[in-house]
Amino acid sequence: MNFFQAIGAVFAVTALAGCNTLPKIDSGTVVPVASARLEGARGPLSRQQTKAILAKLESRGQETNIFERHLALEEGIVGTPLTIGNGVVLLQNGAATYGAMLAAIAGAQDHVNMESYIFEDDEVGKKFADALIAKQSQGVQVTLIYDSLGSIGSKNEFFKRLSDSGVQVLEFNPINPLAGNKGYDAANRDHRKLLIVDGKTAFVGGVNISGVYSSGSSALRSKDAAPNAMPWRDTHLKVQGPVVADFQKLFMTTWETQKGAPMKPRAFFPAAASEGDAVVRAIGSSPDDEYSLIYATLISAIDNAETSVHITNAYFVPDPQLLTALLDAAARGVDVRLILPGNSDNWLVFNAARSHYEHLLAAGVKIYERRGPLLHAKTALIDGVWSTVGSANLDRRSFLHNQEINAVVLGADFGAQMQSMFDADIAASNNITLEAWDRRPIADHVREMSARAWAYWL
Repeated sequence: MNFFQAIGAVFAVTALAGCNTLPKIDSGTVVPVASARLEGARGPLSRQQTKAILAKLESRGQETNIFERHLALEEGIVGTPLTIGNGVVLLQNGAATYGAMLAAIAGAQDHVNMESYIFEDDEVGKKFADALIAKQSQGVQVTLIYDSLGSIGSKNEFFKRLSDSGVQVLEFNPINPLAGNKGYDAANRDHRKLLIVDGKTAFVGGVNISGVYSSGSSALRSKDAAPNAMPWRDTHLKVQGPVVADFQKLFMTTWETQKGAPMKPRAFFPAAASEGDAVVRAIGSSPDDEYSLIYATLISAIDNAETSVHITNAYFVPDPQLLTALLDAAARGVDVRLILPGNSDNWLVFNAARSHYEHLLAAGVKIYERRGPLLHAKTALIDGVWSTVGSANLDRRSFLHNQEINAVVLGADFGAQMQSMFDADIAASNNITLEAWDRRPIADHVREMSARAWAYWL
């Protein structure tokens, strides 16, 4: 794709991005199930077993209403039960994530299914391509989905090398409408970052396959990165256990709806085994859904928060309902804290986010801007016991036009890990106070209001 085609594609996406609206999410629009359900490696748990596990999780945390009522409501939104018996590892930044992913690929015995918004044709991308081709040559079936716009900088020859080796490759929603695999809609993009190995291990979060994550890392530094390139700060999860089957279903649904060639038969759903004590729910959102399940779940969680809402997000352009949820939580006395980028790769999003600071700060919401690395993480921790890590930004593009994927993890033990990570990011951030914000230059006001005019299309 040449420069003018690329520019045309970007304008097409922008022009089409404002066609939908977000739903009103409240207790009256979603009917909760009778009670929260839990499933394990051997199937559904009894009501008595479910109550015992939820009570144990709740007793480890602060007193909160996040469990019985909220989880039943959340399940009514998403439609899938919580899954017990999972092992979850919190991965921070590119080096740790890539190391764990490459190790899992190297150990694959049956299949590797991979989905990534960005798959760069750089040193990091070549490392992954080589790893995938090596497994394919060993008889492990590799299947790859990449987004046409997100991977616009990668040459066709890069992906042809993979397909020529036997890897099943699918370009999600090609920018060229003549190459489309389904009804063409330039605005719909696959923003997910998902890797599944042998149906037993899944990786999910915000990390793309790109040298931007390793530009500041001696462990996996990209030679293609500029000498002064700033590394990206991101978060990912490694998940093992029964919930991996739910991530696998989401991957396979994307492949099918994009009209990919039939996937080569493999043991995609091996017998589930318990890998830990984490309680996890997989949540996927797609423009094909009636509304974004991730958006509805997040609004529900914030509305049910009793003690704290701690959010870290790279692209914060809240719609009125999300903004109201945060303001209402602060009004209830909930400790609402936002860690947002102190610098960004998107001028419009960065300034549109800042246009909301005054209102939020005046309501008691605490805002921190991350110094140093470019913040790309998308995480939340509510009441110390409800955590989510995934690909969804807090903007309309993620909630209306992107395929996104998040994991929700329950429990105070994992929540404590999330809190430690959050505290470390706060220590590396500037605290934005209302007094200081009111004294910012008039030019900043102009930039913020100009960017906010584009908020609906960001």
